[in-house]
Amino acid sequence: MMLDSVTCYRALRARDPRFDGRFFVAVSSTRLYCRPVCTVKPPRLENCRFYPSAAAAEVAGYRPCLRCRPELAPGNASVDATTRMARAAASLIEDRGLDSDGLGGVASSLGITDRHLRRVFGAEFGVSPVEFAQTQRLLLAKHLLTDTGLPVTEVAFASGFGSLRRFNALFRQRYRLQPGQLRQRANDKAIPVADALSFELSFRPPYDWPAMRTFLGTRAVAGVEMLDGTCYRRTVRVTVEGKDHVGWVEIGLSSKKPALRVVVSSSLARVLPPLLARIKALMDLSCNPTEVAGVLGELAQRRPGMRVPGAFDGFEVAVRAIIGQQVTVAAARTIAGRFAATLGDPIETPFEVLTTIFPSAARVAGVAVDLIARLGMPAARARTVIALARAVADGDLILTPHTDLHATLERLRTLPGVGEWTTQYIAMRALAWPDAFPHTDFGVMKALKEKHARRVLEAGEAWRPWRAYAVMQLWHSLTRE
Repeated sequence: MMLDSVTCYRALRARDPRFDGRFFVAVSSTRLYCRPVCTVKPPRLENCRFYPSAAAAEVAGYRPCLRCRPELAPGNASVDATTRMARAAASLIEDRGLDSDGLGGVASSLGITDRHLRRVFGAEFGVSPVEFAQTQRLLLAKHLLTDTGLPVTEVAFASGFGSLRRFNALFRQRYRLQPGQLRQRANDKAIPVADALSFELSFRPPYDWPAMRTFLGTRAVAGVEMLDGTCYRRTVRVTVEGKDHVGWVEIGLSSKKPALRVVVSSSLARVLPPLLARIKALMDLSCNPTEVAGVLGELAQRRPGMRVPGAFDGFEVAVRAIIGQQVTVAAARTIAGRFAATLGDPIETPFEVLTTIFPSAARVAGVAVDLIARLGMPAARARTVIALARAVADGDLILTPHTDLHATLERLRTLPGVGEWTTQYIAMRALAWPDAFPHTDFGVMKALKEKHARRVLEAGEAWRPWRAYAVMQLWHSLTRE
């Protein structure tokens, strides 16, 4: 990733939030590195070194700033094939893919060789995948030490370290601090671990939180999700190395900074990396709204900062897409609620209406067609749900943002009852494909005042490669808050 020092320095002096997370500045006189939005007095240009990732700055010998906290910087999205591949690998690494599968497993899941992965990853982030993973673990540990009351031992294991000794040694080596020293500095901010853990996940403004909240709330599945005032809550299941970890999450808008305030149940402490990665995908925190608006033009002016809601679990979104075929949003929500209540797992939470974990693919794969059909859908559609579940449970179909997009779309199209609308909707949400375009969608056609799908496709050409964001704008143009 090529960085122009003059442009970066100009963004640094302006504290331009559009560049937050797109580069990091290291200062030779202090040996610290910062986000471009750091509130300290900007250093001289001759003392600045610019890096494409926090990992590159740390490998070069710089320590993270304690004021702007580089671990809170938002990620980046891209439609460029090579960049998307590198960022997909980074997502897998953040999800602990390197820990469980090694570099070969990460490369294989992306359909490339180890050598090619190292090449594209180094070009994008300036470091090797292993160095990147090490920095991600340390930054998460720094985050937990600063913002939670987790014991240091729990912080080490939650961050992905295999031993406390290794964690302490690497923390001292990189940050010239004992973990306990950082905890003492942040002690007045730490919250008790008995109930929940709290985080702030940054985004690049603007962020249309009311639109996101409305979209998720309108489709909230009874027992699984709820909208409480300005907060969105849901139950979750995260499976790591064959073990299920269940709990709940709460997401709201921070009142003080461009960030989402996230609270998670302490039962999820051991799976924080994949959990936070899924929340970031659900809330589309890697979006650069300025870049999107530059393509969408007048359409983006209707709702500045519109995001595309992702998926906490790709299988769940795919099931709900199938349930929603040719029915209203309200009807689909009712059927999905019955589906979850019948096949899901019970869970205790502090919230009276959050009672159920959405069923897993393995559970649905073994269910009889008539059981699902009795919930309020045609038998053919029930067979589609079961076929989807079997494909996911067998590992034949992977519904995550880092999967091979085109191969996944082709596999989806082979499932009985999965047409182009369903495929594009799944691509838009579960696969986080920014150019997904369900052009046969009734709402899209209505918003465009167009009756012919072919003409809708033609109109969408002007919005490439951000057509999914155009879809969100069109859908919201039909509603009033």
